[in-house]
Amino acid sequence: MAKLKSITLNPAGCAVDLSDGSERGLYVEQDYILRKLGRPHRAVNIMYCYYPNDEAWPKRAQDAYKDMDVSFAWDYPYDNYFPYLGGKDGNTEGEPFTCMRDIRRHGQDVILTLTCDPKITDDHIIAIAKDLRPFGRMMLRMNHECTGNWFSFNKRASYQEIADFYVRFTRIVHEYAPNVSMILCAGAADNKRSEKIEKEDEFIEAFNVTDIWSIDKYIALNWGWPYEVAEKSNRQHMRNTAASTYNCAKKTFERLKHLCGGKTKPMVMSELNADGDVTGPYDQVKIMKNFFKLVKNDPESWFSGFCFYQFRDDGRLGLEITDPNNPNVGIEQPMLAAYRDLINDDFFKPDIKSGRQVKLPVRLRWGSSEDAEGVSMELNFKSDPVFAEANFEGSLEDANLMMELNGMWFYKAPGVKFVDFMPAFFGKKLGGETKLNLNIFAPPATGENNPMQGSGWDMDYLYVMMELPKVRLRFEPIM
Repeated sequence: MAKLKSITLNPAGCAVDLSDGSERGLYVEQDYILRKLGRPHRAVNIMYCYYPNDEAWPKRAQDAYKDMDVSFAWDYPYDNYFPYLGGKDGNTEGEPFTCMRDIRRHGQDVILTLTCDPKITDDHIIAIAKDLRPFGRMMLRMNHECTGNWFSFNKRASYQEIADFYVRFTRIVHEYAPNVSMILCAGAADNKRSEKIEKEDEFIEAFNVTDIWSIDKYIALNWGWPYEVAEKSNRQHMRNTAASTYNCAKKTFERLKHLCGGKTKPMVMSELNADGDVTGPYDQVKIMKNFFKLVKNDPESWFSGFCFYQFRDDGRLGLEITDPNNPNVGIEQPMLAAYRDLINDDFFKPDIKSGRQVKLPVRLRWGSSEDAEGVSMELNFKSDPVFAEANFEGSLEDANLMMELNGMWFYKAPGVKFVDFMPAFFGKKLGGETKLNLNIFAPPATGENNPMQGSGWDMDYLYVMMELPKVRLRFEPIM
């Protein structure tokens, strides 16, 4: 019998999230992303819109108004994200719920970015909250970049009305889905002539009722995409520095702290990148490395996390760019390999702490990607393996597991009987005889928490492990 210990999954020094799909690209399944990057993220951000009172709803704007003359990404009558198909008179069979289940099965939390008609009534908000309650400790970023003027919701209401709608939305979500944390992505303290945040007077109550503070801040961006190619001769793009962008976020945090009477909340950057359309692929890598370095070396722990936008992009904002011949194919950019190295720095990785020795059966608890209880199996390696694999029999065949070995994470879906661990050693060989822990966690198999588990079901998912995988280690090829 292998030596078993309880383990806990805890927050990183700074969380790293990933955006996956938007108006600029299709959603990419988590199996593919995990194999490309070798580890899960704290959370995955997906972007949708909800304009149920519009005549063309629920078609995507570019399809509903395909004959419309458009010269800017947000010129349509409502935002050109994929439609949120839940809510009042909707259902949770389609998007974004298929994506949310995929994200949570793979041991990550959901960030749902939702642009929303500010004129909807409370019954719509209640329906959305009820949709989201089974998805555990997720985050909802509603009407982001709300001090701007490009999204449809900003064209339908004043800034004060947008702020009041956010407060109403937040209070209803807190009542009907207490597992959901609200992200307010508003203005930044970016003006050197004033300490004030843009529209701070209108949003003061919203800053206080929200759970998480956020800004979107690109270090470089071609906002004219896809209608304008960034050149020195035109103006719908910008380039800044990693330091000025980081300092802007920090200044915003300090101002929000002041506005909320000294109270602090988690501070995140919900969209961050250096657009390769402006910088090219090599400077993009340099800029983002500088940003990661600034975060890691700051002695003040004020910054909770940031979201890289995005995995695969139709332009050059992605770790991959979409193959124009086939949208299901990505073309890896230099940023992908650099990003993989950056997020595998211990400072940006979730912390796994070892506890007491345990025996089977053992209960595993999944609260979130920053709060989970699992189990570790001690494995003895004589040298670098030639074969390292696990078979899952009996009750384990139906288990949904996330496993970490030698710094690399692996997913086992329900029904899967075999996992090959050898990729964990291809670029990270062992020097000799070594003991390694196979760390095992059990996120919800369906992607949703189970109300039948009783009190606290919306916060924690429970799984009882009755047996261990059969691990096969061999250190010589078969002759």
